Amino acid sequence: MTASRTAPSGTATRICPLCEACCGLDVTVDGERITAVRPNPRDVFSHGYACPKGLALASLDADPDRLRTPLVRDGGGWREVSWHDAFAAVDRALPPLLAAHGSNACAVYLGNPYGHNLDLQLYGPALLSALRTRNLFSAASVDSMPKHLATGLMFGTGFGIAVPDIDRTDHLLVLGSNLLVSNGSTMSAPGLPHRLRALRRRGGRLVVVDPVRTRTAAAADEHIPIRPGADAYLLLAMVAVIAEDDLVRLRAVDGLVDGLDTVLELAAGFPPEAVADRCDIPADVIRRLARDLARAERAAVHARIGTTTQEFGTLCSWLVDVLNVVTGNLDREGGAMFALPPAGSATTRPATGAGWPHGRWTSRVRKAPELQGELPLACLAEEIDTGGEGRVRALITFGGNPARSAPNSTRLEQALGRLDFMVSVDSYLNETTRHADVILPAPRLATRGHFDLVINQTAVRNAARYSPPLLARAPGELGEDEIMLRLASIAAGTGPRPDLRAADDALAHRAARRASADPVIALAAVAPRTGAERLLDIALRAGPYGDRFGDEPDGLTLDRLLAAPDGIDLGPLRPRLPGALRTPTGRIDLAPSLIVTDVERLRAGLSAPRPDLVLVVAGRCAA
Repeated sequence: MTASRTAPSGTATRICPLCEACCGLDVTVDGERITAVRPNPRDVFSHGYACPKGLALASLDADPDRLRTPLVRDGGGWREVSWHDAFAAVDRALPPLLAAHGSNACAVYLGNPYGHNLDLQLYGPALLSALRTRNLFSAASVDSMPKHLATGLMFGTGFGIAVPDIDRTDHLLVLGSNLLVSNGSTMSAPGLPHRLRALRRRGGRLVVVDPVRTRTAAAADEHIPIRPGADAYLLLAMVAVIAEDDLVRLRAVDGLVDGLDTVLELAAGFPPEAVADRCDIPADVIRRLARDLARAERAAVHARIGTTTQEFGTLCSWLVDVLNVVTGNLDREGGAMFALPPAGSATTRPATGAGWPHGRWTSRVRKAPELQGELPLACLAEEIDTGGEGRVRALITFGGNPARSAPNSTRLEQALGRLDFMVSVDSYLNETTRHADVILPAPRLATRGHFDLVINQTAVRNAARYSPPLLARAPGELGEDEIMLRLASIAAGTGPRPDLRAADDALAHRAARRASADPVIALAAVAPRTGAERLLDIALRAGPYGDRFGDEPDGLTLDRLLAAPDGIDLGPLRPRLPGALRTPTGRIDLAPSLIVTDVERLRAGLSAPRPDLVLVVAGRCAA
């Protein structure tokens, strides 16, 4: 169903799908082979920047280790089979298991590639809806979930993340992030080395707080080494200094903030002198950091994985935005701002007044609460290897390698071997997929259309770009859209051979009903498209820049994007509050009760013995 084009030999543009920078590339094709990949200097977002990952796309596309044919376990080995036989194997095993043990007996794991794959994002929900399982896990819970939690509680949606307006700021404070290596995370900013140099050239200041002298720390105006795991103490002490020196300025969010007095009262219990030993940062340095931030004309605080993969990850994420609020830099040019994604998001769709749903159920064994429909990945192993009613007996994975990336991965790898049935949609045989009973290979990257539905929500500049499929799929290769619909049909008990056109039409009708008061007109506007391009066109037309299905003729459509292969620049970030808020009150909740309660745990840490040894590994810390 996904549109599949065969580009003539020559060069075409692509968006790199391998990280959050989403760089634009020029890809040279000779027949069915990619022969060269270069940065696209015309790309409206990346402006000719690309990192080695994107430039290696040709090698990845031709990787001899990439799976091209479905595999079914045969004793202790694997047997290549047809797609028909692979889905038949799933159909023989999964429906009886669900019938005998219930929908929660099957868990789902979404790896990081899910967030960069248009087909999976558009068609994956069909499978999740058919499964009706509460055992959904993803890479987010070992990566970014503390940020989603804090953002959800404060702003009403876990994806309403404020990002530094890095191209216009005068002062950037970065914690736990090596921007020169990562090119940003929960911040889509291709070419960060260039952007940071531009910050310095215009007289701005870059300050990095990190236990390690990373490349970014070495290039900063100032590197503040901190004891691993102590970031929340530092940030709360900075709030205390700003309050003590009467430097609190709300500016753009004045009148939109609830709980400010509560936060300032909490911070008063964490003066620099009380936290200096815990942070290994002198009190006078903490005071200077706070004053420099508050007195800068335009400033932003940004933190990433080094602050989320630690004991106080949620408090760190909360305090980053508390500092952006109390210094008057939230929703302000050069501060921390909210992107306006072209295909829409929770911050652009009508508010329901319900706030951010969380804690609606818990895991079976340790009773960990659900967040954004997911349970912590750290719970998956125990849900498999702990007996009793409701035990996870089947697993479906999409990308990723949790047998290596999950907490206590040794236990998870052992637990995978105890499953009754496992399916992996993956291009590789790795430590996770080797436990599967059926492996369904994903198609080549060049055969997929690409649009950044998720990543555009944290872009540092608004832009719209679409890469149509560059090459036709090889004979016998299926797209993820069809894989998802066939698995959904199996999960629903209607067999492995659904009417794909009817299933796709049903998804399009649902999307049209959500997007327009007149779904008939909406569907007519996107005809004769089918598949992912039809769903994307609906989202673009209904989005904040869209043509409203003909009501605004100059608005954004997929045809306009196809006619602009280097993308359409939609302008710098602009103030979006209160419109982007989705809290029940329509205001910022600066002191959510769940977080305020957790501050007491931080306070208890002030008097707790410091560990003698703190090990820092790959940006994570453990005492």
